[in-house]
Amino acid sequence: MGKQSDELPVLIAQAGPLNGQRWQINDNKTIGRDALCDVIISDRQVSRMHARLVLTPKGILLEDLDSKNGTHLNGQRLTDPQILQDGDSIQIALVQHFTFLSSDATLPLDDDFLGIQPIKTTLLRLEKRSHRVWIGDKEVLPPLSVSQYKLLEILYDHQQRVVSRSKVIEYVWSADQAVLVSEQALDALVRRLRDRLASIDPAHAYITTIRGHGMRLDNPTIED
Repeated sequence: MGKQSDELPVLIAQAGPLNGQRWQINDNKTIGRDALCDVIISDRQVSRMHARLVLTPKGILLEDLDSKNGTHLNGQRLTDPQILQDGDSIQIALVQHFTFLSSDATLPLDDDFLGIQPIKTTLLRLEKRSHRVWIGDKEVLPPLSVSQYKLLEILYDHQQRVVSRSKVIEYVWSADQAVLVSEQALDALVRRLRDRLASIDPAHAYITTIRGHGMRLDNPTIED
């Protein structure tokens, strides 16, 4: 006997053109721009066949279909298929965010998702394929240097969470060079990036240093 409808996993669209829509996952579902997809996102940044949800004995598997702009799971670009967990955040390109719930019965009646933070459109945005950065409707020009962009990228992928200094150094300079990078070099890079962001938006201090722990990106959301 099949599951009751309120016991089925559910995909909920949040920030993006499909905001507010939801799909019960009772079979495999494709996500993309093509009209044949089960979840259609009509945006050129989304590949025709972008990602797929697959029912397996272990749960719902999320798979990227070699999309150009990537599929992100909880802020990390998906390289291998992953089994979804209750409350997981899914991002399709820079266009559409979803939350996965393991059962429709767990969906609350309000918008707080019982502690699961809804994903909203943020003021600072990255386009990873082109390494372009926007704050609101203003692009950061001239483009950031490679090291500035990589610093911003790792904080963006973990925004609102603290990233250790050692992890930042390893990501920006690579593991081989990380042992040669001084704390002063990292501090100087952070200052330069802060100055670049402040030249566009002096009202917000995007990069916050947490003494003894690391740093985080405080990225304001754009309210509707």
